[in-house]
Amino acid sequence: MRIMRLVFLISAGFVLAGCGADGEPVQPSMSANVGVGSSGTYVGGGVGLRRGGLGVYLGI
Repeated sequence: MRIMRLVFLISAGFVLAGCGADGEPVQPSMSANVGVGSSGTYVGGGVGLRRGGLGVYLGI
């Protein structure tokens, strides 16, 4: 089990290095939405970070 974990961690490192996630700058993003519908108004938004091939986005 310990060897499998080590092989997985090394493979994950190669995958991250191969997709360029280690060499590009972080690109932040933000969005905001305001809408009006038949049931009233609503507000939403979100923030995100993108680095290479990896992106994380949190919306509300």
